[in-house]
Amino acid sequence: MKRNFATLILSLATLLPCFAEEKNAEKLPTVPTKEAAAAPKVTVKTNLGSFVVELNQEKAPVTVENFLSYVDKKHYDGTVFHRVIGTFMIQGGGFTVKEGNLTEKATGKGIKNEANNGLKNDKGTIAMARTGDPNSATAQFFVNVVDNAMLNAPNPDGHGYAVFGKVVEGMEVVDKIKAVATGTRPLTMIHPGTGEKITQPSPDVPTENVVIESITKVAK
Repeated sequence: MKRNFATLILSLATLLPCFAEEKNAEKLPTVPTKEAAAAPKVTVKTNLGSFVVELNQEKAPVTVENFLSYVDKKHYDGTVFHRVIGTFMIQGGGFTVKEGNLTEKATGKGIKNEANNGLKNDKGTIAMARTGDPNSATAQFFVNVVDNAMLNAPNPDGHGYAVFGKVVEGMEVVDKIKAVATGTRPLTMIHPGTGEKITQPSPDVPTENVVIESITKVAK
């Protein structure tokens, strides 16, 4: 149906205040949205240097909250990167050095697997390590040193590995860690079912300990 002239003029008149409001709105202060808020960051200080990780709280809220809870408890201080594969990833945050041996630290319960959050296991991203149970991640994490598409949900076991951040500074330190010499060394692990401590030889363990001296929040 065609509008007459009077109707068209009325329509234009009702729009004019809206244009004025939009123009004035540009001058008013705005409240930052959740997306615009600065993402939390942490500094991972090791005996080979430091790197900074930006955490994606928007897409991995459960994982980031869990990770930061271990940071606040200083769980990571004095742990090591106990598994290093230079063409794959570096894994740490779970073992400490006791009398020269690597022993797993006790942790809380596993968390929900957020691997379906759209974040990919690309080079430089940080993700949670877990057992065969998709919801078993606690404190151990790994940094992808290459693009690892085979870890993205639903691969490799129908669930995927949850990415929750990325390295934004100091990737050269990660590259230094991935290049350390490795071999087979005994690890004393806590059985996920029984809680029993089991010691067994494990491959891909750095021959010289790569120690995480601390993980601390970066002030906003």
